[in-house]
Amino acid sequence: MTAAALHDLGGDGPPVLMIPGLCGTAPEWSATAEWITKTHRGYVLEPRGHGQAARRPDDVSRAAHIADTAEALDRIGPAVVIGQSLGGHTAMLTAAAHPELVTRLVLAEAGPGGPDQDTVRDIGAWLDSWPVPFPGLDTAAAFLGGGLVGPAWAAGLRQDDDGWWPACDADVMTATLAAAIGPRWAEFESISCPTLLVTGEHGVLPADEIARMELHPAVRSVTIPGAGHDVHLDSPAAWRAAVTDFLG
Repeated sequence: MTAAALHDLGGDGPPVLMIPGLCGTAPEWSATAEWITKTHRGYVLEPRGHGQAARRPDDVSRAAHIADTAEALDRIGPAVVIGQSLGGHTAMLTAAAHPELVTRLVLAEAGPGGPDQDTVRDIGAWLDSWPVPFPGLDTAAAFLGGGLVGPAWAAGLRQDDDGWWPACDADVMTATLAAAIGPRWAEFESISCPTLLVTGEHGVLPADEIARMELHPAVRSVTIPGAGHDVHLDSPAAWRAAVTDFLG
C-alpha cells in the first residue's frame, strides 16, 4: 500500500473492509469491530491524508482513492465494503469500477450526490476553528461532539509535547473533499452487488437523493431514528442490527 494504510483487526470469516469519512481514522471503527470480527475478518483502510496513511499525498483525486481501495481488496480478497460519508463515496465508486472485488456494500450516510462548493467551504471553516492543540483527550472529545461521537474522533488524535493534534491537515482535507464535487449517478446505478443504505434521521443526505437511491433494485434502505451523520457512532445498537441483518 503506497499512500493509504490498511489495518488488520483480526477475526474469522469473510473479509470486511471499513473506510472512515473525511478526517476519520481507524479507531472510529473500534465499536463496530468488536462485533463484526465475531463473524468476519475485519480491516480498516485509512485513506491517503488520514491517520497513519501518507499525510500529504501528491494526488487526492477520487481515482487515487479508488485505486488505493482496490489495492487493499486485492490483498485481502473480495470483501464486504462499509464506508461512511466520503468513505462511503469511495466504497461506492470502487464497487462500480471493480465489481469483482466488492461482495456487498454498506453506505452509511453516503450517496452519489457528492459535496458542493459550499460544503467544501463550510468544512474548511470548521477545520480552521479547531482550537489545536487540545490540552487533553477529554477536551478534544467535548469539542468534537461529545456523547459517543467525540471520544471516537478524539481517539484518532496524535499526542505531541504541547498537546493533541489532528492526524490530518486541513488543506489536504478540503482538497480531498473538493475532488469529490459533482454527482456520480452513472457509477451508482451500475452497481450490481447487494447494497445497504443506512441514513440517520438527522443526517445530511437530501431526501430526494435518498429516494432516488432507493429506486435501485440492489439497494435496501434503513433510516435510524435519532441518529445524525455519524450514524454508526450515534446509534451503535441500531447500526449493529441493520448491518448484521444485511450480512446475515
